[in-house]
Amino acid sequence: MSTTAEPCTETAMYNPFEPGFADDPYPQYTAIRAQGRVHRNPLGLRVLSHYDDCFELLRLAGTSVDDRNATNLLVPPLPDDLADRAGERSRSILSLDPPDHTRLRRLVSSAFTVRRIERLRDRVQQLVAGLLDGLAGAAREGAPVDLIAQFAFPLPFVVISELLGMPEGDRDQLRAWSHEMTKSLEPFSDDESLRRIVASADKMFHHVDEAIEWKRRNPGDDLLSAMIAAEEDGDRLTPAELRDQVVLLYLAGHETTVNLIGNGTLALLRHRDQLDRLVADPALDANAIDELLRYDSPVQVSRRIAMTEIEVAGETIAAGELVLTLLGSSNRDEAKWGPTAADLDLGREGASGHLSFGSGIHHCLGSALARLEGAEAVPALVRRFPTMDLAADNPPWNGRIVLRGLDALPVTLAS
Repeated sequence: MSTTAEPCTETAMYNPFEPGFADDPYPQYTAIRAQGRVHRNPLGLRVLSHYDDCFELLRLAGTSVDDRNATNLLVPPLPDDLADRAGERSRSILSLDPPDHTRLRRLVSSAFTVRRIERLRDRVQQLVAGLLDGLAGAAREGAPVDLIAQFAFPLPFVVISELLGMPEGDRDQLRAWSHEMTKSLEPFSDDESLRRIVASADKMFHHVDEAIEWKRRNPGDDLLSAMIAAEEDGDRLTPAELRDQVVLLYLAGHETTVNLIGNGTLALLRHRDQLDRLVADPALDANAIDELLRYDSPVQVSRRIAMTEIEVAGETIAAGELVLTLLGSSNRDEAKWGPTAADLDLGREGASGHLSFGSGIHHCLGSALARLEGAEAVPALVRRFPTMDLAADNPPWNGRIVLRGLDALPVTLAS
């Protein structure tokens, strides 16, 4: 009697709308990687899922991140009133190519320095301690607490607001606008969603314009003042460029870090051995955050557009073709991370090599800030509440394709 397994004839495909994908996309990624280096999804887009291929494309010169250069971008036509405004869209460094990207990133980076970020450590520790005290108060009342609303969001929101030197605003309203705006990164939106995104962007742009004008009159030792003053070789940011980069930093400065803290804490709660390991060993703190970023990346997908004919993963890519890179899949690629790629190991050697911050010239400008906040927040949380547990077996995910995160993380605490 033969013991040879029957070959699997079912073909996996990249389908972020498949039931269960939002809760756990990684089985689909594993199946896609097993089929070869290049995958074509039902819409005909080429998708890269292996670490080396994603790394190569993200760093490849002569590629674009500007969707206007794509010939295979399948986007439904905009309603007439929104189409008229398409040319007014934000031009942040996130969607710019060299030389514009080079120029703007240089000017922004001159204000967004490692030294400025490191100076925030004491303040981040103070904010974490205050938020943990608040959670302890809630724990004494016996009711579950939502770590997203009460910890993961307030921390990076306050940090980026103070770093920029933004005037006081309605935190809940600003959070709602930014949360809506980040949906513009998703590949598919209906008319109603697009209108909500545009309406939120209008309000956020107005808020930031007013903040910039206020800051011109009241400069301080903050990032926004530094960006207003930033100049190199006689070049400086125009008002529109300044506004667009501030909005990007404001959104990216907290949205992805919320997901880092939420996704990472959930991973630890589902791997109690690793949670206990982190509680016991402060020397793991920095590496643990990189491993949590690798294990469940806040940013799951990126893309590049070929500007000339190129070869990637053994295939020829025509000029104008947009190719997706599955960052979440690359971070679990057995060829890179070995047979334990799907395991959470806070002491993993080389964990910082993940692609959760992208790579190449578009590597995340705020990666140092995100790492600092994560390394201060997550270890402090689990050490303050080492016996905390999930209050719901399946906390709700946001259902996003690009920015993977939790809508809520209800837990029970013991102070």
